[in-house]
Amino acid sequence: MNLPNKLTMLRIVAVPVFVVLMTAGPSFRIWAFVIFALASLTDMLDGRIARARNLVTDFGKIMDPLADKILVLAAMVCFCELGEVPGWTLIIVLFREFLISGMRIVAAANGNVIAAGISGKIKTVLQMVSLVLLLLAGIPAGFLASPAFRTAALVLYYASVAMCALSGAEYVVKNKEVFLSKGI
Repeated sequence: MNLPNKLTMLRIVAVPVFVVLMTAGPSFRIWAFVIFALASLTDMLDGRIARARNLVTDFGKIMDPLADKILVLAAMVCFCELGEVPGWTLIIVLFREFLISGMRIVAAANGNVIAAGISGKIKTVLQMVSLVLLLLAGIPAGFLASPAFRTAALVLYYASVAMCALSGAEYVVKNKEVFLSKGI
């Protein structure tokens, strides 16, 4: 297994550690933040290393976006469970992710690959940044615990949910032929 794929797997393995820390109470929030931030950084690193060293693999093409989804959705579920974000935001994200994943499976069954678009990449960055800020807002110390910081984190979080919906709609429109292909 090459380095980029190891980084992808590390991101997946980090998720249960993150969830335990996130739900263990406010005093563990800083450690949840550290794990989430490091896991998010592996997302940037694995792709750059894979392209720079010509280490792009089918495993990486499938597992890298899956690892992103696992990390982001785990964080969102934790925030919902803790009452820090409303459940409807998670439903929008889940709907989009299942729809797009389903479209990719149908396209692959017909021999087509649907690449991620720029709006999907923007969505992922917004999600990661907003979740990091929400994690920081939950650390009971100084400015990070202020209502202004929390409000800014929530505004960015809602922007990420909106981008999720917009990128999903764009994805469906650009790839509507998947719905029109054989077998549907």
